[in-house]
Amino acid sequence: MARFFRSSLLLTSFSAVLLAFTSWNTFGVSALSSGEDVIERDLCIIGGGSAGTYSAIRMRDQGKSVVVVEKKGRMGGHTETFTDPATGLTTDAGVIVFHNLTIATDYFARFNIPLTTRNVSMNAQYIDLRTGESVPYTPQDPTEAFAAYAAQLAKYPFLDTGFNLPDPVPEELLIPFRDFAAKYNLGPIMGTIWSISQGIGDLLSQPTLYVMKVFGKDILRSIQVGFLTTKNHDNSELYEKATAELGDDVLLNSHVIYTSREGAGVEVEVETPLGRKLIRAKKLLIAIPPKIENLQGFDLDETEREIFEQFSNNAYYTLVLKGSNIPPAVNNARADLPYLLPKLPDVYTVEKSEIPNYYHVKYGSPYEVSDEQVKQTVLTEVARLQDLESQHKGHDELEIAFYSNHSPTFLAFSPSAIADGFYDRLNGLQGHLNTFYTGATFETLDSTLIWRFTETILPRIFDER
Repeated sequence: MARFFRSSLLLTSFSAVLLAFTSWNTFGVSALSSGEDVIERDLCIIGGGSAGTYSAIRMRDQGKSVVVVEKKGRMGGHTETFTDPATGLTTDAGVIVFHNLTIATDYFARFNIPLTTRNVSMNAQYIDLRTGESVPYTPQDPTEAFAAYAAQLAKYPFLDTGFNLPDPVPEELLIPFRDFAAKYNLGPIMGTIWSISQGIGDLLSQPTLYVMKVFGKDILRSIQVGFLTTKNHDNSELYEKATAELGDDVLLNSHVIYTSREGAGVEVEVETPLGRKLIRAKKLLIAIPPKIENLQGFDLDETEREIFEQFSNNAYYTLVLKGSNIPPAVNNARADLPYLLPKLPDVYTVEKSEIPNYYHVKYGSPYEVSDEQVKQTVLTEVARLQDLESQHKGHDELEIAFYSNHSPTFLAFSPSAIADGFYDRLNGLQGHLNTFYTGATFETLDSTLIWRFTETILPRIFDER
């Protein structure tokens, strides 16, 4: 009797497990095998930021059907624009400028968005935001330092697009940038490199490879000829028009819960505001930072996991403050640290916007910090600037009008992983399990250069050779 009872219990347990599995599967891929909840496309794109949106438009222009899965309620990623509710005036709070390259001008022209030139400002005050005190700063002639840096960039033409590194990786690309800067006397341009390279964390500790990618030769050219931005101070218009054109091929406020990539194509199950959808596509394009936590629900294999688990990331935050009596342009500075650069996490810069009494603030960190910490630090430090500017005569209370957390920012490998060939392994994932990749992780933190890199990937997706 006891033996029979144990057998019955095991049978009952097995039935319960089978029932649970069947119930789960009812809401999984098999339950969405047909009907309006199934979307069939040539390409499924994960992420509607700079890379994902560009890819969708370019594939559509080439006659391919696409669907984009975006977790936010808007396309554009780091390209964000603040609109003053009182005046309707706009200012870009995320991506500010683009390179003056044909790929950018053609893309904006496709949507009839006029552009204008914008130069890099070099006239900021240097202030220690911990104290509100000015930091003595005497500009030096940057000519020789720029020439020295350009000469070093020229030694590594393989950095122009992607991370196609030689084996062995040149040792100089793996040394901390502080050592590289000292070796080539880059002091006169370190402030410029630091200002343009916001988002990569501790500049001086980064491997030189990453600084050269962010501050590459086209940045040097753009400093001379000027960058581009939209005439209406509304870079988000590009993504609004792209979203309108893509229409139902964009699934906003949606996230992946399951993928299967082992067959002739891919299946992607997605949670959307209208319920679950099953996407059947020939190929998958991942255009989000490929960190493990961003890929929950994906059927990652051991090869993918080994690579993605190696990534570290920095953090970047953007704010628009409303207030008065704030200097028009401030670089956070430390008189006691090399090149006057502040110690992160902290504010990078404070700069007036195109809207009266509104200011842009950029904040960076080598690691992710809480939104509350960022906001409190910014309010405290900018209030010191108000005291400095108004000579303690009073000023309007600061108000955070816009806030955005851009983390994770700038995914990177350690110098040892780079030397061990992890970029070769990362590049080797292109096409693995019917999946391709694009975005800042494969290029740099720059929309224009991401679009240019994406142009090297898209032809490979449906290459039948």
